[in-house]
Amino acid sequence: MAGGWWLVRSARNKVDVKWIRRRILAWYRKHKRDLPWRRTRDPYRVWISEIMLQQTRVAAVIPYFERFLGRFPDVGALASAPEQELLAAWAGLGYYSRARNLQRAAQKIGELGAFPREYPSIRSLPGVGDYTAAAIASIAFDLPHAVVDGNVLRVLSRFTGERGNVDSVPVRNRLRSVAEQMLDAKRTGEFNQALMELGALVCVPKQPQCRECPVARQCVAYEMGMQNELPVKSVRPVSLRVEKDLLVIERAGKILIWQRPQENRRLAGFWELPEPGQLTAAKLGTRIGQFRHTIVNTNFVCQVFRASLALVPEGFCWLAKSKLHEVPLSTTAKKALACLAD
Repeated sequence: MAGGWWLVRSARNKVDVKWIRRRILAWYRKHKRDLPWRRTRDPYRVWISEIMLQQTRVAAVIPYFERFLGRFPDVGALASAPEQELLAAWAGLGYYSRARNLQRAAQKIGELGAFPREYPSIRSLPGVGDYTAAAIASIAFDLPHAVVDGNVLRVLSRFTGERGNVDSVPVRNRLRSVAEQMLDAKRTGEFNQALMELGALVCVPKQPQCRECPVARQCVAYEMGMQNELPVKSVRPVSLRVEKDLLVIERAGKILIWQRPQENRRLAGFWELPEPGQLTAAKLGTRIGQFRHTIVNTNFVCQVFRASLALVPEGFCWLAKSKLHEVPLSTTAKKALACLAD
């Protein structure tokens, strides 16, 4: 077990925790990426970045982060924003419940009078789990809470030689215990970011760059040649392929669209292009494009057609092309409309 291994080796002075901290921090200061949210300790900006980074690549988040803060520069602006404006700013990042929870949390922060400075209060904000609360608490306030995300789990499972499934609660708890023991109490925010960065740049999922790792000589997986076998994870479910046709119907500089009901479980309030099954009277024209779009384990293959329609049924409306950026369009609608420019 990782926790037991760590304690035993530490007791025998075979693991020099201070050496590990120094090495990781020195590596981070030399190699860390210059990311916009690392230039501040403002809890509002740290919070926004951490929510955006949930299940989203860093490269995709950067432009959204800067645009979002330009539109909602503080808690008050976010708390009072119209939902359609908020969703339009978030459109393309996915997992839209994050945006709605951000606004709910901003309203709660407004009621508190300031951003909470203690871990339990941060953890109680809507949409904030253990990982996000630890990240905000340590980065913004230097509170001693270890951050354990996917990158950190991978680093620690290899470092300790953990052979249990990292998707299981007992293994995650063991690795969290190691992270807490390893945490530099004087530089908690910096150390947490350093460990995450090590996983993002060096201890990567496939073919880790062990020769670049500052703590490789203490790594069990590297010592045993198991770095490509760890961490052990659950087998991913088989992907489902779904074919879908989307219609682009234009009239006098406007596009025909429809809005998902607020009670929908997915993409509530977002605007979509129609599909043939919704408009049986539509006349299909030329195909103008095709694209792929993945949502979790479903791979959509979308064909985009021009079409015409004499009478518009209830539930659909015309929106000027110049106004499309003002409403939250689904990613599939955006990709389909991009075919007009090809």
